[in-house]
Amino acid sequence: MRYLTFALLLMAPLFASATIKPVDQVVVYKSKGLMQLKRDGRVVKSYKVVFGENPRGHKTRQGDERTPEGRYTLDWKNPQSRFYRSIHISYPNKADRARAAKLGVNPGGDIMIHGMKPQWKGMEKYLQKMNWTDGCIAVTNREMDEIWAMVKTPTPIDIYP
Repeated sequence: MRYLTFALLLMAPLFASATIKPVDQVVVYKSKGLMQLKRDGRVVKSYKVVFGENPRGHKTRQGDERTPEGRYTLDWKNPQSRFYRSIHISYPNKADRARAAKLGVNPGGDIMIHGMKPQWKGMEKYLQKMNWTDGCIAVTNREMDEIWAMVKTPTPIDIYP
């Protein structure tokens, strides 16, 4: 009986994640370094987030280290990301591609919400105090596990300045 109880305790996180009701919107406020997961208009969970080294303004081209602004979709998940786990943001959209074409630049892509490289364990608090990504939205790996469980694809994401 003791072994059965122990086994059930080990499996509890699996059962908990299976019963989590998904959120229906993600909202990011770049100026506040804040991401909110919402369900039916109510904030379910908030996270401190960091961005690229050049966070102000809308992403316009590959390599500008900016996070896009506007409405996008979280459209697929990568469980094997270099940055622990990641959820893809549907940048660039049609307007982003048109703007980049007008400027004669590549709009870039591969913008994600992601965790941190496993070898960075122990540096999470330090990394959450500075913008270090290439334009993605970064959280700790523990937070990424929560987000992963609550965000199904597709889910809308609104990113504000």
